Amino acid sequence: MNNTIQTPLQVMEVIDFTKYADGLVPAIIQDDATRKVLMLGFMNEAAVAKTQELQKVTFFSRSKNRLWTKGEESGNYLLVKDIKVDCDNDTLLIKATPLGPTCHTGADTCWNEKNITDNFLLELEQIIQDRKNNPTDKSYTSSLFAKGINKIAQKVGEEAVETVIEAKDDNAALFLGEAADLLFHYMILLRAKNFSLNDVIEVLKGRHKNS
Repeated sequence: MNNTIQTPLQVMEVIDFTKYADGLVPAIIQDDATRKVLMLGFMNEAAVAKTQELQKVTFFSRSKNRLWTKGEESGNYLLVKDIKVDCDNDTLLIKATPLGPTCHTGADTCWNEKNITDNFLLELEQIIQDRKNNPTDKSYTSSLFAKGINKIAQKVGEEAVETVIEAKDDNAALFLGEAADLLFHYMILLRAKNFSLNDVIEVLKGRHKNS
């Protein structure tokens, strides 16, 4: 059974760095939202410790012969969400949020696959993240991020009031339109606070277990 690693100490206690002669273990990187496999790298004890410290995926580069944080030049970091060790304690599975393409070729993954999901809300989250990371003058979403958290929070409040107002009437189209506006601006607010819908879902799951 896989073990979810919660602290640096647990990683060092569980994983077997001595199994291979070079002291490196494979690390599979998976998108925490889409579940797509993004890349494969290798880590030694120092790389795992650095990954835990920075909360950014850091490998031991055999070509550079040093620690290498993915995205240190491009800015396309892999933000760590979870680390698991396999049943043989010699392979890591790291779930992460990619800030841009993962592959050095510019592809989403090192297998030239699109990092997309059948879940439209997750796809929308990726678009919102892109508008934040790569703002354009023509993007309404980018303009909200530029105005800051107070303006984004204000918009959520406005959309919530409008949704409540439409809920009191019987026009389904108007109500659903306002509900969609509220959800969209709520997702922008979450991203502005560096959270995702999945973070909220985890809170709900925790409450469900205790209910």
